[in-house]
Amino acid sequence: MPGQGRGDPMPLEMLVARVRGEYAEMPGLRVTAAQASVLWQVDAETCERLLGQLVEEGFLRRRDSGYYVVAKD
Repeated sequence: MPGQGRGDPMPLEMLVARVRGEYAEMPGLRVTAAQASVLWQVDAETCERLLGQLVEEGFLRRRDSGYYVVAKD
């Protein structure tokens, strides 16, 4: 489960919404899974689930370099 460093863990759905918002606020954002884990303060397993869900939804794509970026049509 996600670690927020305080209180209860944030549900995955809330993390997905948060990440979508941050990508919207920061055009050109590109992060690796390790960077995303630090940025969003979640453990590696949760981060992989989070990024995987966003890729599956078609919101993000993972480049060969390992960076996650907004998927373009």
